[in-house]
Amino acid sequence: MTGTGLERVRLPDELWRIVVWGAAAALLLLPWIAMQFTAEVNWTAFDFLVFGAMLATACIACEIAVRISRSNVYRLAAAIAVGTSFLLVWVNLAVGIIGSEHNPENLVYAGVLLVAAIGAAIARLRASGMARAMLVTASVHALTGVYGLAIGSMEAAVSAIVFVAAWLASAWGFHRAARAGQG
Repeated sequence: MTGTGLERVRLPDELWRIVVWGAAAALLLLPWIAMQFTAEVNWTAFDFLVFGAMLATACIACEIAVRISRSNVYRLAAAIAVGTSFLLVWVNLAVGIIGSEHNPENLVYAGVLLVAAIGAAIARLRASGMARAMLVTASVHALTGVYGLAIGSMEAAVSAIVFVAAWLASAWGFHRAARAGQG
């Protein structure tokens, strides 16, 4: 048998879509539900609009992955990359990584996302190129951890470890898909 265990059974496109869009709907409902039980969560209509736009963008990116590849491994690698990007934006908007969300030093993370986007464009979303793009993105994100240490932000250093691991997991998935000729 060739391929990973994940590739032995191809998940239907509809299942991927149900999981992705269903998870987004559940995430959008969570703050509303929390607001019913605690005053500590107090989202405005604008908060829901921004979060909804972020979720829609992430879902559309995952939809593109479902459309361009039949490989479960490729789709999972893409979902990890999209989820990592989403989480990076969300954390920065909510609380910031370096200091508060208003600290301009957090703009270094926009650079990480720009590297990922440019890398994906150069790779034309092909698995082998995406693997390299995610490796470069992981490397750039690792530099934010070094920068965080240099300015005394332990949060930046620790978060870099988590995000770099996610970028590397995505790179590994794209690499596996490329080796199997599935993307």
